[in-house]
Amino acid sequence: MANVATHLRTTPAHDAAGTVLDHTVLTAAEIAALALSLAHLGAGPQAATARRALRTLLDPAGHDDVVAATLATLTAPLDASTADRARVIAAAITEHRVVRLCYGDAGANVTIREVEPVTCLVHRDHWYLVGWCRMRRGVRAFRFDRILAVESTGLPSRPRRADRYLPFQRRAAHAA
Repeated sequence: MANVATHLRTTPAHDAAGTVLDHTVLTAAEIAALALSLAHLGAGPQAATARRALRTLLDPAGHDDVVAATLATLTAPLDASTADRARVIAAAITEHRVVRLCYGDAGANVTIREVEPVTCLVHRDHWYLVGWCRMRRGVRAFRFDRILAVESTGLPSRPRRADRYLPFQRRAAHAA
């Protein structure tokens, strides 16, 4: 999956007066949190402005097709039903609550899963929920468009560091 954090603009940003602004590098976890927050805001003027700011920060110019598609998906509003599911997922991540998913996999097999959500990410045209799947007893990524329904169970989940669940992250030599 594309890690847009390594593809941030390398030229300094300028304000309207032409003044060079400080270059800020965001981690993949920070980008995922910002994008998820924006994803379910709808199409109002503030949401559109925030998405435009994120597109500017994550300038896709000069990057490959995967990064460009990923950035386009990150900054596009979700359809209403997916946005509703994203709100439940975002709240569960914030509140460290387990969610119950009705999930249809690529083979159209439907399962009910209890997941400890950690973060969300985007790769190309798809949003993913990344978390600890209690059924599979491991880290799994669930495509948003395959999540048929989601609800909070109200059960607490173990707090987990998002950077350990995102692909292509550098790990400290001592990290487990």
